[in-house]
Amino acid sequence: MEALFNSFAYFVPVGKVEKEIISTLFTEKQFKKGEPFLQEGKICRHVGFIIKGLMRYYLTQDGEEKTFYFARENEFVSNYESFVPQIPSLKSIEALEDTTAYVITYDNLNLLYSTMANGERMGRLILEQVFVQALQNLNSFYVDTPEQRYEKLLQAHPDLQQRIPQYYIASCVGVKPQSLSRIRKRLSLH
Repeated sequence: MEALFNSFAYFVPVGKVEKEIISTLFTEKQFKKGEPFLQEGKICRHVGFIIKGLMRYYLTQDGEEKTFYFARENEFVSNYESFVPQIPSLKSIEALEDTTAYVITYDNLNLLYSTMANGERMGRLILEQVFVQALQNLNSFYVDTPEQRYEKLLQAHPDLQQRIPQYYIASCVGVKPQSLSRIRKRLSLH
């Protein structure tokens, strides 16, 4: 659980008491490759912290899956727009690899916020970070070319190209796989 403690310690001090609270409220869960963390239409009831593995966020539109984000080791995974108000999700999240995560339920997260010193502050800071990241991703679709989005994805996650099928990367960048091949070819010539 040390990686989870360190993640929280980035936002607020985490001492022995806080570690005990965190250890009590989070449980370890395994997700097999292809297993859903969350299915569209279901209420997101957990936040996870990935210890090992990789997950993909996607929407289904006209029968086509559109990937828009990946979560990997030492990152939180959840659909906050479903989790926070406890309403059905418009998105799905699935494991792209066998994944181990520490998960916490909605009720236990609220308990964590109220019992842990600086718990409410930590929750606010984490959600602010999620909000800023979501806005940056949205802005990127309006101002960046697909090539720029691809370069940003590789800069932020250099290992993803070896771990994720190219059609998921193409979907995340907002192009067809053939277009991604052309982008990759152009970039390799530079």
